[in-house]
Parts: sequence; C-alpha cells; structure tokens
Amino acid sequence: MRPLKTLAAALLPVLALTACGSQASPVKPAQGVDPGRDVVSQEKKVDAIAALLPPQVRAAGSIKVGASFGTPPSAYYPDPGSKKPAGLDIDLTDAVAKVLGLTVQREDAAFDTILPALGSGKYDVGTGNFGVTTARLQTIDFVTYIDDGQGFAVKKDDTALSAVTDLTQLCGLTIGTGSGTTFEATLNAKKQVCAAAGKKPYTVQSYSDNGAVLTGLQQGRIDVEMSTINGLRFQAAQPGSGTKFLGEYHRLDVGFAFKKGTPLAPAFQAAVNQLIKDGTYQRILDKWGTAGSAIAQSEVSPPEHA
Repeated sequence: MRPLKTLAAALLPVLALTACGSQASPVKPAQGVDPGRDVVSQEKKVDAIAALLPPQVRAAGSIKVGASFGTPPSAYYPDPGSKKPAGLDIDLTDAVAKVLGLTVQREDAAFDTILPALGSGKYDVGTGNFGVTTARLQTIDFVTYIDDGQGFAVKKDDTALSAVTDLTQLCGLTIGTGSGTTFEATLNAKKQVCAAAGKKPYTVQSYSDNGAVLTGLQQGRIDVEMSTINGLRFQAAQPGSGTKFLGEYHRLDVGFAFKKGTPLAPAFQAAVNQLIKDGTYQRILDKWGTAGSAIAQSEVSPPEHA
C-alpha cells in the first residue's frame, strides 16, 4: 500500500490483509484492543518441531518474511512515532518463529508483489491475510492459521443493503476493493451475473491503497466496499468510522504463503499446531477480536472452500 492520504488516515481503517498493500500510515485500533499487549514472549523453542526445518534454515537461524501492512487486525503500524508493527499476522509469525527457534527478518512489501517474490527466493514466507484459492494453489503452498474470507460494507446510514448473499444485489452499484486481491478476482469473474439477470452491471473500482477505498466510500465515489470479514468487522467497530458490516459472503482459509513445493511447510504446520495446543493461538486471536476465525488445526494447502 502507498502511504494513506490525510483524509484517509483521519477516517480510520478499512481492511486488513487479503486485500491490502503495504506502508500504511499509523491508525488507531478498535476500542478494547491493546496492540502492545504481549501474548508471544512466553513461547519457547520446541526442538522436535525445529528439527523439521531444512538444515540450511536451522543453520541460518532466521527466516525472511515479506509482510503486507495495511490496517488492523491483520498487520499495521499503531504508533505514529515508530515503525514497530502490530497485528494478528505479526503475533502469529513471531510465535511460530519462537517455536522454531528462528528470528524474523520482516520486510514491509506491497501486497501484490509478495507471492511473485516467493518464487524468486526473495522471501521464504509471505504474510498478508492471503486467502487460499484454487488459482493461487497452482503456484503457492499455504500453511493455514485462520479462517477468514470475503465480506461487504457500506456507509452506516445506507439502508439499501442489509446483507449481500448474491452478487446480483450489487447490480448497478460501484464496488470498491483492493487491487490484486481475491475480492477483485471474484467480482471480475462474476460480472456476467447482472446481464444474465437482465440488470445493469456493477462497476469494480480497484485501489492499491486501503485508505483510498475507505475515502471513496465515505465520499460517495463507491457504494459498497468488499474486503476481509475480520477487517470490515474491525473497521465498523471503530467509533466514527461511519461504516456498517453487511456480513459474510464467502469464507476462505488464510495461511502463510510459500513457493510451491516448499520444504518449510511441515515445520510451520507443526508450529501452528503447537500454538493451538499450548493456548498461545487462542490468546492471540482473543487479543485481536478474531476468535470467530479460529481453526482446529493447521493444514498444508487445503482446497479452496466451496
């Protein structure tokens, strides 16, 4: 993501990961969330799990992470005076690294550059609320850690929509979303539904900047916002955000992303399952208000949800 414009920063956050870029301006978390609360430092290395790592990674003692930063609860910068990140993705990555006995070399990267960079070897792992889709599984392996997905939001005073369960409800409207995301792909792939129903097509307006999506909604340039379930819920809970969450449209597993065929997957999967077992996983989700996205166990590259 590019830096947010002043208005966007003032209007509070829009979405988190599956759809965001990087380098967002600092934003305030929702009420009741303490981004600095430590729920990770107690985690210890588990030798049997660390032994699953490739020898060269164990020897290096670190992992290169390409991370997309946008808004809470996924990954963002809460303190305008520093570049210390916070969010669900940050805590989970750091906790997994502790189980594996690794340090994290995290680089702030644009959302749509991370998956290609895994193939080139620039990063070992990518984070950014990446949803597991059939298309992505062709070139990417995932180790799942939450169940999130796609949803919609409108301005709080909008009475035309109370929920979106079928895209024909959006015919004739302008939908704003992030470029290079599952949301953009879904909307573009199903544009024909309006013509088939004899209705005016909807328009998709894609943005590389999270703040621009929210600004567009607030200023009436778009009618509806499509983003992550957790991100839109988080946004609507913020005092003064002026938005209303319309509910879930399509659930997706979300995972750490790797180059296809990665030898890192078994170790990361075992580490996530260790966090689930020892309670750190639940503490992280509780901290960020995302307990509804908990999974019972991590999987490696499961098929996309029907």
